Amino acid sequence: MTDLGRQTHLSPEQSQGFFQKWTKIFQRRRKAKVSEPEAIAEEVAVASGEPSKDYSIEVLELMQALPPAGFEQLCQAILREAGFNEVVVTGRSSDQGIDGHGILQVNPLVSFRVLFQCKRYRNSVTPSQVRDFRGAMAGRADKGIILTTGTFTTEARREASRDGVPPIELIDGEKLVQMLETLELGLKPVRSFEVDHAYFAKFRA
Repeated sequence: MTDLGRQTHLSPEQSQGFFQKWTKIFQRRRKAKVSEPEAIAEEVAVASGEPSKDYSIEVLELMQALPPAGFEQLCQAILREAGFNEVVVTGRSSDQGIDGHGILQVNPLVSFRVLFQCKRYRNSVTPSQVRDFRGAMAGRADKGIILTTGTFTTEARREASRDGVPPIELIDGEKLVQMLETLELGLKPVRSFEVDHAYFAKFRA
């Protein structure tokens, strides 16, 4: 370990363990809320007589319609709100696919550098793209994150978690929407009421 506030170089196994711990903390927060917005949105649509539309589809369409720089800035905002420090978008097209970097503070004594890549896709990220990103990470970070509005192939997921190499966290479009829900970024919770007819019936007598 290093002194307070300084980074430490972690083995792939240590890095994966720390990141999984952070991910589980986020997932616990998310599970407490993930079903509520969908149910509320459905109630509002029914009450208004309007056709129900899954807002996650609309959010994905909005993200896919963003310019590349705009999507990178959105990913920067998500990572910042999710607990990363010093999140910077590099904005350099020549940086071997690296779109930005940040610091994940695991505890007061340990932190590590994370590089991220943003892919505004409608299709799937392939294993070769994951390998290319890992190659660009070499010697520069303990952890990598790929954020996409699309999906990842099964082979890409295997490549990201392959033993003996720096781990890469994969965040697909569905998980991006879930993070926006939990962080309430670009999504406003809506409250609705259902009429309790039995309550009013008591006053008819």
